[in-house]
Amino acid sequence: MTDRTDGLLEIGSIGRPHGLHGEVYVDLVTDRTERLDVGSSLLVNTTWLTVVRAKPHGQRWLVMFDGITDRVSAERLTSGRLYAEPIDDPDALWVHDLVGATVRTESGTEVGRCVGVVANPASDLLELDDGTLVPERFVTGAVGGVITIDPPEGLLELPTGDTSRDDTSRAADHDHDQP
Repeated sequence: MTDRTDGLLEIGSIGRPHGLHGEVYVDLVTDRTERLDVGSSLLVNTTWLTVVRAKPHGQRWLVMFDGITDRVSAERLTSGRLYAEPIDDPDALWVHDLVGATVRTESGTEVGRCVGVVANPASDLLELDDGTLVPERFVTGAVGGVITIDPPEGLLELPTGDTSRDDTSRAADHDHDQP
């Protein structure tokens, strides 16, 4: 059996109803707020619904869907996951395309595999399998499971949190302690 969400992206979840006229709270898991533009079609449970109104409300959104006009109907949507068609944006980098991809420099040197994307106010960070964090602004392309980066000199040589040192480093430290 094929899952109805195959090929769709999860964009959020529905919280409790707000008021008596069918509005619901929505928590987005995307920064693409245009997903809630009037006229947008979203899959909730097994039903496609059309957004007729959406407005920010603190950290969440208040959304009204076509055909959901009372609190009882809105309650049936509670805890439902929201799915949408992928946005056709050739310049966008999507987390689901990045995680698992091989990361190479523009010169072709393989530097690792992307195991995650870490949200960061300045720039999202690609987390590589060795713990290296690469700011997204250094990504120059992502095609066919390969991410190409143009890191500044020294970025890939920065420590990754591994504080262990080899014996040679310790021996050198002791040489400095001798009178």
